[in-house]
Amino acid sequence: MNRTVLDLWVGFFVAISIAALLFLALKVGNLSSGRLSDTYVLHARFDNIGGLKVRGPVKSAGVLVGRISEIRFDPATYEAVVTMDVDGRYRFPKDTFAAIYTSGLLGEQFIGFDVGGDEKMLKAGDTVTKTQSAVVLEKLISQFLFNKAAEGQETK
Repeated sequence: MNRTVLDLWVGFFVAISIAALLFLALKVGNLSSGRLSDTYVLHARFDNIGGLKVRGPVKSAGVLVGRISEIRFDPATYEAVVTMDVDGRYRFPKDTFAAIYTSGLLGEQFIGFDVGGDEKMLKAGDTVTKTQSAVVLEKLISQFLFNKAAEGQETK
């Protein structure tokens, strides 16, 4: 092989490597998934959203049904308002419960829909009224330690 052909192959493999790294970076950052077709907007209010992020998943029964499009703070109610783009193929009852879950022990946080039994369905722009905020590990640990300290005080 002469030098020119060798340089061409090296350049080809470098280009493929850069494309593969770009693809992996987009996959990890949840940026590669295109827009869901025909979405409608739902809102939910939470006391604490933990580490929830924009573009985070919205799941029902473990299936991706939407993405978080906006997170803002409401100064009147002191709550976080989460706006979600839900795929138009999926409709949810009015009594659907929205909770913030964590994938694994320390994974990313997402909103999970637990479906209710109401016959009326949520429409575009509706607010999911039944919500459960994120579980904050630090609060759980401090409550546990406080309870143990209180038990120690009672036995003396």
